[in-house]
Amino acid sequence: MKAIVQNRYGSPDVLRFADVDTPRPVGDQVLVRVRAAALNARDWHVLRGDPYIARPSADLGWRRPNERIRGTDFAGTVEAVGPAVTRFQPGDEVYGDAPGAFAEYVCAPEHRIERKPANLTFEQAAAMPLAANTALTGIRDVAKLQPGQEILVNGASGGVGTFAVQLAKAYGANVIGVCSWRNLELVRSAGADELIDYTTTDFAREDRRYDVVLDLVGNRSLSDLRRVLKPGGLLVLSGGGVYKGGSLLGPMGLMMRGTLLSPFVGRRIVLLTVKASQQNLATLREFAEAGKLVPIIDRTYPLAATADAMRYLKGEHARAKVVVTV
Repeated sequence: MKAIVQNRYGSPDVLRFADVDTPRPVGDQVLVRVRAAALNARDWHVLRGDPYIARPSADLGWRRPNERIRGTDFAGTVEAVGPAVTRFQPGDEVYGDAPGAFAEYVCAPEHRIERKPANLTFEQAAAMPLAANTALTGIRDVAKLQPGQEILVNGASGGVGTFAVQLAKAYGANVIGVCSWRNLELVRSAGADELIDYTTTDFAREDRRYDVVLDLVGNRSLSDLRRVLKPGGLLVLSGGGVYKGGSLLGPMGLMMRGTLLSPFVGRRIVLLTVKASQQNLATLREFAEAGKLVPIIDRTYPLAATADAMRYLKGEHARAKVVVTV
Protein backbone atom coordinates (compact mmCIF):
# COMPACT_ATOMS: atom_id res chain seq x y z
CA MET A 1 0.00 0.00 0.00
CA LYS A 2 1.01 3.66 -0.33
CA ALA A 3 1.71 5.70 2.80
CA ILE A 4 3.40 8.85 4.03
CA VAL A 5 6.60 7.74 5.77
CA GLN A 6 8.94 9.71 8.02
CA ASN A 7 12.35 8.31 9.01
CA ARG A 8 13.88 11.42 10.58
CA TYR A 9 12.92 14.79 12.00
CA GLY A 10 12.90 17.86 9.80
CA SER A 11 10.82 19.93 7.40
CA PRO A 12 8.01 18.48 5.26
CA ASP A 13 10.76 17.56 2.79
CA VAL A 14 11.57 14.48 4.92
CA LEU A 15 8.14 12.96 4.21
CA ARG A 16 8.14 10.22 1.58
CA PHE A 17 5.21 8.82 -0.41
CA ALA A 18 6.29 5.19 -0.33
CA ASP A 19 5.19 1.58 -0.62
CA VAL A 20 4.86 -0.23 2.73
CA ASP A 21 3.31 -3.50 3.85
CA THR A 22 -0.45 -3.46 4.36
CA PRO A 23 -1.18 -4.12 8.05
CA ARG A 24 -3.18 -7.17 9.11
CA PRO A 25 -5.74 -6.93 11.93
CA VAL A 26 -5.21 -9.14 14.97
CA GLY A 27 -7.12 -9.41 18.24
CA ASP A 28 -9.48 -6.44 18.57
CA GLN A 29 -8.03 -4.53 15.62
CA VAL A 30 -10.02 -3.27 12.65
CA LEU A 31 -8.44 -2.79 9.23
CA VAL A 32 -9.87 0.36 7.63
CA ARG A 33 -9.60 1.35 3.99
CA VAL A 34 -8.83 5.04 4.48
CA ARG A 35 -10.87 7.46 2.38
CA ALA A 36 -9.70 10.66 4.08
CA ALA A 37 -7.35 11.72 6.88
CA ALA A 38 -6.93 15.04 8.68
CA LEU A 39 -3.91 17.05 9.78
CA ASN A 40 -3.50 18.34 13.32
CA ALA A 41 -1.00 20.62 15.05
CA ARG A 42 0.48 17.52 16.69
CA ASP A 43 1.46 16.22 13.23
CA TRP A 44 3.67 19.26 12.73
CA HIS A 45 5.28 18.84 16.15
CA VAL A 46 5.95 15.16 15.47
CA LEU A 47 7.40 16.07 12.06
CA ARG A 48 9.88 18.44 13.70
CA GLY A 49 10.43 16.45 16.89
CA ASP A 50 9.42 19.58 18.77
CA PRO A 51 9.35 20.41 21.64
CA TYR A 52 12.46 18.49 22.64
CA ILE A 53 11.11 17.75 26.11
CA ALA A 54 8.42 15.55 24.51
CA ARG A 55 10.85 13.27 22.66
CA PRO A 56 10.68 10.46 25.25
CA SER A 57 6.90 10.24 24.63
CA ALA A 58 4.97 7.53 22.81
CA ASP A 59 4.93 9.63 19.60
CA LEU A 60 8.49 10.89 19.55
CA GLY A 61 11.84 9.17 19.82
CA TRP A 62 15.18 10.78 20.49
CA ARG A 63 16.35 10.63 16.87
CA ARG A 64 13.26 9.71 14.86
CA PRO A 65 9.50 9.20 15.38
CA ASN A 66 8.51 5.92 16.99
CA GLU A 67 5.84 5.51 14.30
CA ARG A 68 7.13 5.69 10.72
CA ILE A 69 3.74 6.42 9.11
CA ARG A 70 2.32 9.85 9.91
CA GLY A 71 -1.22 10.85 10.74
CA THR A 72 -3.86 9.77 13.26
CA ASP A 73 -7.35 10.99 12.25
CA PHE A 74 -9.17 9.07 9.53
CA ALA A 75 -12.48 8.02 8.02
CA GLY A 76 -13.11 5.09 5.71
CA THR A 77 -14.65 1.66 5.32
CA VAL A 78 -13.91 -1.49 7.26
CA GLU A 79 -11.89 -3.92 5.16
CA ALA A 80 -11.33 -6.74 7.68
CA VAL A 81 -11.58 -7.35 11.44
CA GLY A 82 -9.61 -9.29 14.02
CA PRO A 83 -11.13 -12.31 15.77
CA ALA A 84 -11.98 -10.35 18.95
CA VAL A 85 -13.92 -7.58 17.17
CA THR A 86 -17.65 -7.57 17.93
CA ARG A 87 -18.98 -4.16 16.83
CA PHE A 88 -17.88 -3.88 13.20
CA GLN A 89 -17.85 -5.88 10.01
CA PRO A 90 -16.45 -5.34 6.50
CA GLY A 91 -18.23 -2.58 4.64
CA ASP A 92 -19.07 -0.46 7.69
CA GLU A 93 -18.30 3.25 7.35
CA VAL A 94 -16.27 4.40 10.35
CA TYR A 95 -14.09 7.21 11.68
CA GLY A 96 -11.53 7.37 14.46
CA ASP A 97 -7.89 7.88 15.33
CA ALA A 98 -4.87 5.61 15.35
CA PRO A 99 -1.21 5.95 14.35
CA GLY A 100 -0.53 5.56 10.64
CA ALA A 101 -3.61 7.26 9.16
CA PHE A 102 -1.78 8.90 6.22
CA ALA A 103 -1.98 5.67 4.25
CA GLU A 104 -4.31 3.62 2.10
CA TYR A 105 -5.04 1.32 5.06
CA VAL A 106 -4.77 1.70 8.82
CA CYS A 107 -5.24 -0.77 11.69
CA ALA A 108 -7.08 0.64 14.70
CA PRO A 109 -8.20 -0.93 17.97
CA GLU A 110 -11.96 -1.37 18.05
CA HIS A 111 -12.33 1.07 20.97
CA ARG A 112 -10.77 3.91 18.95
CA ILE A 113 -13.31 3.95 16.11
CA GLU A 114 -17.01 4.62 15.77
CA ARG A 115 -19.65 4.62 13.05
CA LYS A 116 -19.23 7.59 10.73
CA PRO A 117 -21.92 10.27 11.06
CA ALA A 118 -24.39 9.38 8.34
CA ASN A 119 -24.82 12.97 7.15
CA LEU A 120 -21.10 13.74 6.79
CA THR A 121 -18.69 13.04 3.96
CA PHE A 122 -15.56 11.02 4.64
CA GLU A 123 -13.57 14.25 4.51
CA GLN A 124 -15.78 15.91 7.11
CA ALA A 125 -15.74 12.87 9.38
CA ALA A 126 -11.94 12.59 9.18
CA ALA A 127 -11.69 16.19 10.40
CA MET A 128 -13.36 15.37 13.71
CA PRO A 129 -11.61 12.81 15.95
CA LEU A 130 -8.76 14.63 17.70
CA ALA A 131 -9.90 18.24 17.25
CA ALA A 132 -13.57 17.70 18.11
CA ASN A 133 -12.72 15.35 20.97
CA THR A 134 -10.37 18.01 22.38
CA ALA A 135 -13.13 20.60 22.15
CA LEU A 136 -15.70 18.28 23.71
CA THR A 137 -13.39 17.38 26.59
CA GLY A 138 -12.63 21.03 27.26
CA ILE A 139 -16.21 22.29 27.00
CA ARG A 140 -18.15 19.45 28.64
CA ASP A 141 -15.73 17.72 31.01
CA VAL A 142 -13.25 20.39 32.11
CA ALA A 143 -15.19 23.65 31.92
CA LYS A 144 -18.54 21.91 32.62
CA LEU A 145 -20.05 24.76 30.65
CA GLN A 146 -23.56 25.76 31.69
CA PRO A 147 -26.31 27.55 29.77
CA GLY A 148 -25.90 31.31 29.96
CA GLN A 149 -22.22 31.27 30.87
CA GLU A 150 -19.79 33.33 28.81
CA ILE A 151 -16.75 31.66 27.24
CA LEU A 152 -13.90 33.35 25.40
CA VAL A 153 -12.27 31.07 22.80
CA ASN A 154 -8.78 32.29 21.87
CA GLY A 155 -7.98 30.67 18.54
CA ALA A 156 -11.60 30.29 17.46
CA SER A 157 -10.82 29.85 13.76
CA GLY A 158 -8.52 26.84 14.19
CA GLY A 159 -9.32 23.15 14.01
CA VAL A 160 -10.19 22.79 17.70
CA GLY A 161 -11.55 26.34 17.88
CA THR A 162 -14.29 25.92 15.28
CA PHE A 163 -15.49 22.78 17.06
CA ALA A 164 -15.28 24.49 20.47
CA VAL A 165 -17.47 27.38 19.28
CA GLN A 166 -20.13 24.98 17.98
CA LEU A 167 -20.09 22.75 21.07
CA ALA A 168 -20.19 25.70 23.46
CA LYS A 169 -23.30 26.91 21.64
CA ALA A 170 -24.78 23.41 21.81
CA TYR A 171 -24.36 23.54 25.60
CA GLY A 172 -26.13 26.91 25.75
CA ALA A 173 -23.21 29.27 26.39
CA ASN A 174 -22.61 32.77 25.06
CA VAL A 175 -19.51 32.41 22.88
CA ILE A 176 -16.95 35.13 22.16
CA GLY A 177 -14.47 34.10 19.47
CA VAL A 178 -11.01 35.63 19.06
CA CYS A 179 -9.50 35.49 15.57
CA SER A 180 -8.07 37.71 12.84
CA TRP A 181 -10.20 39.89 10.61
CA ARG A 182 -10.00 37.46 7.68
CA ASN A 183 -11.62 34.71 9.77
CA LEU A 184 -14.44 36.72 11.34
CA GLU A 185 -17.15 35.41 9.01
CA LEU A 186 -15.92 31.83 9.36
CA VAL A 187 -16.15 31.99 13.17
CA ARG A 188 -19.51 33.73 12.92
CA SER A 189 -20.75 30.91 10.71
CA ALA A 190 -19.64 28.42 13.41
CA GLY A 191 -22.07 30.12 15.79
CA ALA A 192 -20.08 32.67 17.78
CA ASP A 193 -22.28 35.29 19.41
CA GLU A 194 -19.56 37.94 19.44
CA LEU A 195 -16.22 38.33 17.68
CA ILE A 196 -12.94 39.98 18.64
CA ASP A 197 -10.45 40.81 15.91
CA TYR A 198 -7.10 40.47 17.66
CA THR A 199 -5.40 42.61 15.01
CA THR A 200 -7.35 45.66 16.19
CA THR A 201 -8.52 44.80 19.73
CA ASP A 202 -6.53 43.39 22.66
CA PHE A 203 -9.07 41.42 24.69
CA ALA A 204 -6.71 41.40 27.70
CA ARG A 205 -6.90 45.21 27.90
CA GLU A 206 -10.68 45.38 27.78
CA ASP A 207 -12.95 45.57 30.85
CA ARG A 208 -14.95 42.50 29.84
CA ARG A 209 -14.71 39.41 32.09
CA TYR A 210 -15.64 35.79 31.30
CA ASP A 211 -16.70 32.65 33.15
CA VAL A 212 -14.35 30.50 31.06
CA VAL A 213 -11.36 31.26 28.86
CA LEU A 214 -10.33 28.46 26.49
CA ASP A 215 -6.85 29.20 25.16
CA LEU A 216 -5.95 27.19 22.06
CA VAL A 217 -3.03 29.28 20.82
CA GLY A 218 -0.52 29.76 23.62
CA ASN A 219 0.39 33.26 22.40
CA ARG A 220 -0.63 35.21 25.52
CA SER A 221 0.85 35.36 29.00
CA LEU A 222 -0.84 33.75 31.97
CA SER A 223 -1.39 37.17 33.51
CA ASP A 224 -3.22 38.35 30.36
CA LEU A 225 -5.44 35.28 30.34
CA ARG A 226 -6.19 35.39 34.07
CA ARG A 227 -6.97 39.11 33.92
CA VAL A 228 -10.11 38.56 31.84
CA LEU A 229 -11.64 35.93 34.15
CA LYS A 230 -14.51 36.62 36.48
CA PRO A 231 -13.91 35.80 40.17
CA GLY A 232 -14.07 32.03 40.38
CA GLY A 233 -13.60 31.78 36.61
CA LEU A 234 -11.73 29.01 34.84
CA LEU A 235 -8.78 29.18 32.45
CA VAL A 236 -8.41 26.08 30.27
CA LEU A 237 -5.03 25.70 28.53
CA SER A 238 -4.70 23.43 25.53
CA GLY A 239 -1.64 22.44 23.51
CA GLY A 240 -0.81 23.10 19.89
CA GLY A 241 0.45 26.63 19.85
CA VAL A 242 2.22 28.53 17.12
CA TYR A 243 5.45 26.98 15.85
CA LYS A 244 8.45 29.34 16.06
CA GLY A 245 11.30 26.87 15.56
CA GLY A 246 12.77 24.10 17.66
CA SER A 247 12.62 24.63 21.40
CA LEU A 248 12.93 22.77 24.67
CA LEU A 249 9.37 23.39 25.88
CA GLY A 250 7.47 24.91 22.95
CA PRO A 251 3.79 25.57 23.74
CA MET A 252 4.12 23.24 26.74
CA GLY A 253 5.94 26.04 28.59
CA LEU A 254 2.77 28.07 29.13
CA MET A 255 0.88 24.96 30.17
CA MET A 256 3.57 23.92 32.67
CA ARG A 257 3.66 27.42 34.19
CA GLY A 258 -0.13 27.37 34.48
CA THR A 259 -0.06 24.02 36.27
CA LEU A 260 2.55 25.24 38.77
CA LEU A 261 0.76 28.54 39.40
CA SER A 262 -2.79 27.23 39.71
CA PRO A 263 -2.70 26.30 43.45
CA PHE A 264 -1.57 29.81 44.38
CA VAL A 265 -4.05 32.03 42.53
CA GLY A 266 -7.72 32.76 43.06
CA ARG A 267 -8.70 31.88 39.52
CA ARG A 268 -8.51 28.25 38.47
CA ILE A 269 -6.10 27.12 35.76
CA VAL A 270 -6.58 23.68 34.21
CA LEU A 271 -4.40 21.87 31.70
CA LEU A 272 -6.55 20.16 29.07
CA THR A 273 -5.52 16.55 28.50
CA VAL A 274 -7.35 14.40 25.97
CA LYS A 275 -7.63 10.65 25.53
CA ALA A 276 -9.00 8.73 22.57
CA SER A 277 -12.57 7.69 23.42
CA GLN A 278 -15.10 5.64 21.50
CA GLN A 279 -17.81 7.07 23.76
CA ASN A 280 -16.79 10.61 22.84
CA LEU A 281 -16.75 9.71 19.14
CA ALA A 282 -20.31 8.42 19.56
CA THR A 283 -21.34 11.68 21.25
CA LEU A 284 -19.75 13.72 18.47
CA ARG A 285 -21.57 11.58 15.89
CA GLU A 286 -24.86 12.36 17.62
CA PHE A 287 -24.10 16.10 17.59
CA ALA A 288 -23.20 15.91 13.90
CA GLU A 289 -26.29 13.93 12.93
CA ALA A 290 -28.43 16.41 14.88
CA GLY A 291 -26.93 19.27 12.83
CA LYS A 292 -25.21 20.84 15.85
CA LEU A 293 -21.67 20.06 14.70
CA VAL A 294 -20.49 20.71 11.14
CA PRO A 295 -16.77 20.24 10.39
CA ILE A 296 -15.28 23.16 8.46
CA ILE A 297 -12.60 22.24 5.93
CA ASP A 298 -10.17 24.83 4.63
CA ARG A 299 -8.36 22.77 1.99
CA THR A 300 -8.01 19.21 0.76
CA TYR A 301 -4.94 17.58 -0.77
CA PRO A 302 -4.35 14.15 -2.31
CA LEU A 303 -2.39 11.73 -0.12
CA ALA A 304 0.68 12.04 -2.34
CA ALA A 305 0.75 15.80 -1.60
CA THR A 306 0.69 15.46 2.20
CA ALA A 307 4.02 17.32 2.41
CA ASP A 308 2.36 20.32 0.72
CA ALA A 309 -0.54 20.08 3.17
CA MET A 310 1.95 20.17 6.04
CA ARG A 311 3.65 23.25 4.58
CA TYR A 312 0.29 24.99 4.39
CA LEU A 313 -0.52 24.02 7.98
CA LYS A 314 2.88 25.23 9.19
CA GLY A 315 2.51 28.59 7.48
CA GLU A 316 -0.20 29.51 10.03
CA HIS A 317 -2.59 30.31 7.20
CA ALA A 318 -4.77 27.26 7.70
CA ARG A 319 -8.28 27.85 8.95
CA ALA A 320 -10.33 25.11 10.60
CA LYS A 321 -9.19 21.76 9.18
CA VAL A 322 -6.85 20.57 6.42
CA VAL A 323 -7.65 17.11 5.01
CA VAL A 324 -5.94 14.65 2.68
CA THR A 325 -7.97 12.35 0.48
CA VAL A 326 -6.97 8.79 -0.34
